[in-house]
Amino acid sequence: MTSQRTRERLLERLFEEGIRDLKVLEAIRRTPRHLFVDEALAHRAYEDTALPIGHNQTLSQPYIVARMTELLLGGRELDKVLEVGTGSGYQTAILAQVVERVFSVERILPLQERAKTVLRDIDIRNVVFRHADGNWGWPQYGPYDAILVTAAPPEVPAELLTQLADGGRMVIPVGEHEQYLTLVIREGDQFIRHQVEPVRFVPLLSGVMNS
Repeated sequence: MTSQRTRERLLERLFEEGIRDLKVLEAIRRTPRHLFVDEALAHRAYEDTALPIGHNQTLSQPYIVARMTELLLGGRELDKVLEVGTGSGYQTAILAQVVERVFSVERILPLQERAKTVLRDIDIRNVVFRHADGNWGWPQYGPYDAILVTAAPPEVPAELLTQLADGGRMVIPVGEHEQYLTLVIREGDQFIRHQVEPVRFVPLLSGVMNS
């Protein structure tokens, strides 16, 4: 179920699907994805598929996690990265292994608390958490070298654009009925947008949940 061979097969599949960043692939190799789902689903943890994590949220499929991380990096070294939507903490764990610092915002408190525990257990220490509405980002620590959003708004939130540093990259699923993974690159006051590929994410909702 959690054997190294099972993980290697997942990495081979990701490579076949076009993931080339060796830092991203190595982070996925090292990260025990089975710890981020309920024990009953652990046997499916290394399939390239999304899995439920409760509260109407999902753990994204490894390909999407790898693709978003690779796009975010763009071959660069990153210091400060904002993640909107901690969820299970799996994407957070991958990010934390390829950038210096992750600032992660989650609106559902029980998900955030569980993610904190798992990340602590696997000795990931360069993540700071905030329980808040992700539409507003985390302006206190901005601007960020990059912003990664793990839920889909109808349009890119204007507040997040203001927190992106000049030259920074944002990777975000955008849309309602049809969603596209979108890369936004800031050039001064201009935001250059590239549609990457169709995706399916849960919607980016407002407000917070404490239980």
